[in-house]
Amino acid sequence: MMRHVLVLGANGQIARLAEKQMLADSDVHLTLFLRRSSRLKPEDLSREKVVDGDAADRNALTEAMNGTDIVYANLAGQNIEDQAKAVVASMKKAGVNRLIWISTLGIYDEVPGNFGKWNNQQLDGYLDRYGAAAKVVENAGLDETIIRPAWLTNKDEIDYETTQKNETFKGTEVSRKSVAAYVTSLVKDPAKDVHKSVGINKPNTDGDKPAWY
Repeated sequence: MMRHVLVLGANGQIARLAEKQMLADSDVHLTLFLRRSSRLKPEDLSREKVVDGDAADRNALTEAMNGTDIVYANLAGQNIEDQAKAVVASMKKAGVNRLIWISTLGIYDEVPGNFGKWNNQQLDGYLDRYGAAAKVVENAGLDETIIRPAWLTNKDEIDYETTQKNETFKGTEVSRKSVAAYVTSLVKDPAKDVHKSVGINKPNTDGDKPAWY
């Protein structure tokens, strides 16, 4: 069955990797939504459509969601909470229920020990905004999955484990390619990890901070 996926923030690093992985599944059609759409060149015009828009613009979002099965939001910025509200409202108006939302580690103060303290210092202010956005998503009544990656690397590897919202976060780092692989797994199996907030990390990377930092 063909799945229609709307990718918000489609030129982000994780999003670009996820798009490539999703296109390897012939049953996926992608709508790539981003500001300054000229930055992105589709690889397969038969299965990709590029839409220029702002993720805080509810009208543009609702129009882009027409015919969509899954919304994958790879968004960032000072107005992330407003973007979350716009995405949720637009999904409800368009009748779309499945949402994959990229957030960050630490929004529940779930990162332990010295690494947790270091992470809180590094992401001061950022965590409040992303936590507020995640709360909007969690309380929306949609079929959501929130993803909380560890500190991101560009390693060419898929190697990850996951934790749930009520569990202590593991590890310090994870590759963007691994996060993209997890996103792709949710697209292939939309019933997986619904109503879950999932931490994702590379196994055996525990420490006081990422080894490369």
